[in-house]
Amino acid sequence: MEVKKKALAAAFPHTLPVLTGYIFFGTAFGVILGSKGYSLGWAILMSAAVYAGAAQFVTIGLLTTAFNPVYAFAITLAVNARHLFYGISMLGRLRGLGWKKAYLAFGLTDETFSILCAAEPPEGVDRNWFMFFITLLDHLYWIIGSGLGILLGEMVAFNSKGIDFVMTALFVVIFIEQWKSQQCHAPAIIGVLASSACLLLFGAKHFVLPAMLVIVAVLTLSRKTLERRTA
Repeated sequence: MEVKKKALAAAFPHTLPVLTGYIFFGTAFGVILGSKGYSLGWAILMSAAVYAGAAQFVTIGLLTTAFNPVYAFAITLAVNARHLFYGISMLGRLRGLGWKKAYLAFGLTDETFSILCAAEPPEGVDRNWFMFFITLLDHLYWIIGSGLGILLGEMVAFNSKGIDFVMTALFVVIFIEQWKSQQCHAPAIIGVLASSACLLLFGAKHFVLPAMLVIVAVLTLSRKTLERRTA
């Protein structure tokens, strides 16, 4: 028990930026979901079981239209395809975690991935439990934010148009923080250029998956050069 308490205490400060973002981001999701007639239980269930951020916003639209499983699969894959690459890059860190590995893989959001890559547990703190509690705390923040959004939407009547822009704002903040924390900006520049080119070529609805493939291909081909610059 003492090991878990120390790991939880060490993990919590690292998740404070995510706490702020997820409360607002989750609240936006809850407000929009509630505006479609869904209750608190649905918001909590979706955030606990799906926990997919951007894909949950997309799911709201899927729930209010005719069910098309092929389209639902394709759009979800396109929106969350980046997590495939997150998972590959985390294979080494997740090795030997036992039952925690499945949950950490499930809870690997953009923000959690960023923290797990950058944060190191203090001396004397178990790394496995440290990573587990970072993931768990972030997950709880998202669930709480979703629930608050439903309650807020029930108590206060307001126009929710444009509130989903909070998702875009959060990604911009994450990008800026990553830019400031890294000396080599080549991967970020590659990502921006590849995404912009694919946006022009394929349009806003279809550019995500091609952009991810281009980014992976370019980074793979230039890996040695980037590693030398980083070193």
